[in-house]
Amino acid sequence: MHERYTAAMQGPNLEELKQIILDEEIVDPISGTKNWTDVRQFNLMFSTEVGSLSDQTNKIYLRPETAQGIFVNYLNVQKTGRMKLPFGICQIGKAFRNEIVARQFVFRMREFEQMEMQFFCQPGTEMKWFEYWKKHRLAWHEALGMGNDNYRFHDHEKLAHYANAATDIEFKMPFGFKEVEGIHSRTNFDLSQHEKYSGRQIKYFDPDCNENYTPYDVETSIGVDRMFLSVMCHSYTEEQLENGETRVVLKLPEALAPVKCAVFPLDKKDGLPELAQQIVDDLKFHFNTHYGDPKDSIGKRYRRQDAVGTPFCVTVDHDTPNDHKVTLRYRDTMKQERVDIDDLRKIMEDRVSITSLLKKINVD
Repeated sequence: MHERYTAAMQGPNLEELKQIILDEEIVDPISGTKNWTDVRQFNLMFSTEVGSLSDQTNKIYLRPETAQGIFVNYLNVQKTGRMKLPFGICQIGKAFRNEIVARQFVFRMREFEQMEMQFFCQPGTEMKWFEYWKKHRLAWHEALGMGNDNYRFHDHEKLAHYANAATDIEFKMPFGFKEVEGIHSRTNFDLSQHEKYSGRQIKYFDPDCNENYTPYDVETSIGVDRMFLSVMCHSYTEEQLENGETRVVLKLPEALAPVKCAVFPLDKKDGLPELAQQIVDDLKFHFNTHYGDPKDSIGKRYRRQDAVGTPFCVTVDHDTPNDHKVTLRYRDTMKQERVDIDDLRKIMEDRVSITSLLKKINVD
């Protein structure tokens, strides 16, 4: 059955796909019916018209991927940057797909954000680089600290006509493992097609082998909205505390938290607000730091920061003017410790820095 399915998908042979469904007696998991429609090909592109006059317009399509802008400009980047193969070009931008059913919040939308890299390499080396980027991209996801068991590869059985290898990095969402990033070996198809239809030669001259050739390409493409969804799904937590209360906490990876630290004066007197503001003014140049007015109890202020994912809270109390120390509270454990004001930046900066996160990536 699996061999029949693979062959039918590669065709694609829509009649054979329908026959496989019938032969295997596949039923709808909700209704239990076997009354299937014919297998149909859907249109995943949005079309529109461009032109100032209604009777002189041309049909165009909104881009279903952001990659082609890189391919069009690849030679400009290579020449102006004096780049030698292999090298990559990255970008972020909007893409549009005419989804059959937009669903599951921001997981599947008709307008979405993509981050992509096209990595150009010498023909014959593309599979080595394909494996290289599989490992490095998975290591990047795992470095976020959301659990290695929540990630897996899903290799494609049906390849796009331009690809010779493809896999997805999937994350365990509340509704199952779903793709957050795709890695594809696109061969030299895109550059060759642009060269063919533009009439311009965009081959790369390799000084090491004294040869002109069309580079091969390995693509990594990550959905920004899906990445956001995976982080939010993993981070949102409701904890039952020892006193019977429930704490809502957003356990964001510390490097991704929008606010890294919140500083609270215990109350409005004895110069505590001014001292707290001085701490904020010192830390804000290094990472995003929030000042919290002493209008509510310290417990309520902690809970508010827990709910938005702030990793650290600093409390300035009546002892602080004398001992130059503050109470540092950790979001995930709620542990508190007295630390010197001068040590705050050193304690927090390494943990909240995206640079430190990237240094954790370790691939053999």
